[in-house]
Amino acid sequence: MELRQLRYFVAVAETRHFSRAAERLHMAQSPLSQAIRQLEAQIGATLFERTTRRVDLTPAGEAFYRDALRILDSVETAKLRVGRVAAGDAGVLTVAATGLAAYRVLPRLGRLAAREMPGVSLRFVPGLLTTGQEDALVEGRIDVGVLRPPVVRPELSVRPLVRERFVAVLPEDHRLAHRDGLRLADLADEPFVLYGTPGSVVDSIVAKACLDAGFLPRRAQESPDTPILLTHVASGAGVAVLPESVSALAADGVRYLPVADDVEVEVALAWRTDDPSPALAALLDTVAGHPDLAGGPA
Repeated sequence: MELRQLRYFVAVAETRHFSRAAERLHMAQSPLSQAIRQLEAQIGATLFERTTRRVDLTPAGEAFYRDALRILDSVETAKLRVGRVAAGDAGVLTVAATGLAAYRVLPRLGRLAAREMPGVSLRFVPGLLTTGQEDALVEGRIDVGVLRPPVVRPELSVRPLVRERFVAVLPEDHRLAHRDGLRLADLADEPFVLYGTPGSVVDSIVAKACLDAGFLPRRAQESPDTPILLTHVASGAGVAVLPESVSALAADGVRYLPVADDVEVEVALAWRTDDPSPALAALLDTVAGHPDLAGGPA
């Protein structure tokens, strides 16, 4: 059975006339009548009662008419859906985010996609460091990474999103907590709470910035998780220097102070260079059109 035969059948069923159905289908009546007879032979049932003046549906034809409409409607719906996916207007993208990016950049990306690409669903996977996201991208487990460069895998493309300055995170009763801001050199004698995770871009940038300020941060405590890291700071175990997006977390017992040193960390999008997904292309185009997510401050 072919879709062409279903369309022929529906035309005859709705016009109740072979000649008018043939006109509607822009074809001759003879091949139309032949196609309907072939359809009846394939089904094994008479679909029409034919008289010299009128064509009526048999009970079998009435049942088949409902099914034919449903099938043709499903085909048209599928065509529309495929067209939307091919145009990047529909689909699902799995997006991973590193650490603190999940608190500020990821919500911005989600709102932008919901507004500009309502047919595309974003499935979020938070908590992957840059190296983990690189592996997940190459292996096809995620489609987009929101990470902190550098990215070393040659199969991946990277586009800057935002740049963040740093803040000092102090216990609220710390001797420096009353200030409006400070320099890294002010923390030279303080114990530090760090992520301590291999491959942590934040730890690497903080260590280099502190060295530029004349000291090596003294590691007092480690935590791979930001909320636990803030808990260590609040308990007085040490201070921390983190990207300013951490201030989106209203943690009890800590204060966030801007760091005056000229040090920043970048957040970028990464994806497989050879990924043919139209939804991905649409997301990249959408992000490129919004400066708050394409190179602006966090």
